[in-house]
Amino acid sequence: MKVCIIGNGLVSLTLANVLIKKELAVDIFINKKKIKPNKYRTLGISKSNIDYFNVDVMEIGKILWKINKIKIYTEKNFNQEILKFDNNNKQIFSIIKNHKLQELLTSKLKKNVLIKFKTNKVNIDTLKKKYSLIINCDSNHLITKKFFSNRLEKNYNSYAYTTIINHKKINDNNTAYQNFTNNGPIAFLPISETQTSVVYSLKTKKKDYYPDIKNLIKKYNPIYSITKIYDYSSFELKSSNLRKYYKDNILAFGDLLHKIHPLAGQGYNMSIRDIKILSNLINKKIDLGLDIDSSICREFQKISQDKNYIFSTAIDWVYEFFNFERKISSDFLIKSVNIIGKNKTINNFFKKFADNGIRI
Repeated sequence: MKVCIIGNGLVSLTLANVLIKKELAVDIFINKKKIKPNKYRTLGISKSNIDYFNVDVMEIGKILWKINKIKIYTEKNFNQEILKFDNNNKQIFSIIKNHKLQELLTSKLKKNVLIKFKTNKVNIDTLKKKYSLIINCDSNHLITKKFFSNRLEKNYNSYAYTTIINHKKINDNNTAYQNFTNNGPIAFLPISETQTSVVYSLKTKKKDYYPDIKNLIKKYNPIYSITKIYDYSSFELKSSNLRKYYKDNILAFGDLLHKIHPLAGQGYNMSIRDIKILSNLINKKIDLGLDIDSSICREFQKISQDKNYIFSTAIDWVYEFFNFERKISSDFLIKSVNIIGKNKTINNFFKKFADNGIRI
């Protein structure tokens, strides 16, 4: 039984590392054109997903930076957090540089005889006949345009700007800060004692409408003595949910299934949860001595689609709540959130929701 993965992004590489542990032969189809890695992009991984990653994918503890607290502000309440998540100095989630994780995942795969990297030159019919399961993670592939274009989509009319700041050493730089400003949410995510990642989602239809992002970072800087701000990269913000996850033995995966606003740092976490589901379905087939076929695609959609839609809708609701709050003159909503957030039961629910996603 052979599996084909189209695309070589983080989700593709993570999934491939999971599959080879099952002793499945995996061909990874990549674009011939090399893309320069973005060294200013980071991602957050929840505690439960890190635990899974270390056991079922590979050990990544050495390149993670643990976050123990999260403080949330708004433009109207810049000097006092409206919400605070504290796990008694225990890890809530961790931050990792995208390119570092990609390098580790790729390095491990290249050492495994079950993995072959190929270029995207095979037609769809040939792929369907040659492979038991085709997993498509490439949004630009012909398969995507032919089978996976029907989706629910929302344009935030915003661009996310990402960069890294250098600052004076902070021994306990383990607190993440999120400020819902009048122009959109900005997050400060520590990655070491002297570096912090910044993600600012700005309301604009023009990619270069805010060319001087550095001044905005300084304006909303919560605690840091900044010594350097690196060049930023940007990407357009949209959310989407695919209406149908598969076609025959071809399964859409990763961002093709769901895109969400980056304010909660949950995009990659959703994909890891999808990998867990797919992995369990494959294990059941192997344990029963059954072939890996199109039935896995059908079962995967049945289990994961509703969960993914509910979770992505919840993230969008958070965005719209704070977007509405900044438009009104009253601070009643924020005071209500502050009161609710101090309730331990509700606070713990939010932490578990962010850590584990939807459980049905």
